Order: sequence, then C-alpha cells, then structure tokens
Amino acid sequence: MKKTPIILSICALVAALAALALTIIPCDKASKAEAEAEAAEAAAVNFAYFNIDEVVAGYQMAIDLNASFEKKAKGINDDLERRNKKLENEQKELADKLNKGLVTRSTAEVQYSKLQEKAAAFQQLLQQKNNEMAEEQQVMLNNVANAIGEYVKKYNEEKGFTMIFSTTSGLLSQPVVDADAALNITSEILEGLNGEYAASKKK
Repeated sequence: MKKTPIILSICALVAALAALALTIIPCDKASKAEAEAEAAEAAAVNFAYFNIDEVVAGYQMAIDLNASFEKKAKGINDDLERRNKKLENEQKELADKLNKGLVTRSTAEVQYSKLQEKAAAFQQLLQQKNNEMAEEQQVMLNNVANAIGEYVKKYNEEKGFTMIFSTTSGLLSQPVVDADAALNITSEILEGLNGEYAASKKK
C-alpha cells in the first residue's frame, strides 16, 4: 500500500520532466531560429567606401573640365592684367606731365577725373569676371559631383551594397576613420567613371 504513492510520485515526476522538456525544446529552437535570422540579416548589411579626392583627381572628365576652366581663367586674368597695366601707365604719364609742367592743372584735373572713371569701370569689370568665374567653377564642380553620384547609383544597382560612404584625404578620413581595405571601392568607381566618360566622348 505504501508503494502506490511512490509510484505515483515517480510517474508525476516523469510527466513533469517530459512537460518541461517539451517547454524547453521549442524555446531553444525559437532562439536558434531568431539567431540565424539575425545572422542572415547582419550578413545582408554590407558597406563600402571610396575616396572622393582620389576619384576627382583621377576622373578624366574632371581633369578635362578643370583644364578648360584654367585655360579660360588664364585668358581672363591676362586681359585684366593688361588693362590694369594700361591704367597704371596712364596715371604715371599724367603725373609726369604735371610734374614737368607739360599740362595745366585744370587739364590734368580733367584727365585725372577720366582716369578715376576708368579705374572704377575696371574694378566693376574685375568683380564681374570674378563672379562669372566663381559661378563657372561651381557649375563645373556640380557636373563632376552629379556624374559621380549617378555612376555610384548605377554601380550599386549591380553590387547591392547597403550603404556606400565617400571619404576625403584630410586629417581623418571622415566618416570612415578605419575600415577593411577590401571595402575600399575607389579604384572600381574610378575605372567605371573613366570608362563611361570615354564612351560618351566617342558618341
């Protein structure tokens, strides 16, 4: 009679252990599935970066545009220097004539007034040319930046990176301070840009 409670206790203990096992196993499986899902998600998140300074320095379109801009800027600068030199010579000649008594003071004042008008006009021209060249330089930079941005988008349609950063060659390469060199796609971006630009010039 005393054995019955012991048997019942053992049966109850076995049933409890079985229930406990059934409760634990699904949790373990769920945790494992969640971990695998998180690992797969982490693996799907991949990054790359490129150095924008290196790309611009080696991008033939940027090189060609900059060469054209510098040539134009030099032409304008040479013209402005010539005009400025002419004004300086006219002022010097007038001062010499006045000092030597070759012109009357009233005549010198009239000529000096005209020189002041020329100098004011020259300053306006100088400011105008500076503004024009600054605008042209900005347009040039915008064209280069747009071409790079559009190419990177097309490049990433094939590569499928989660995010692509651009860095500079400053004191620190922000926003990427340190990274695996294998993530650096600068050479690929540069090669693709130059290939695309070369093809566009043949059209």
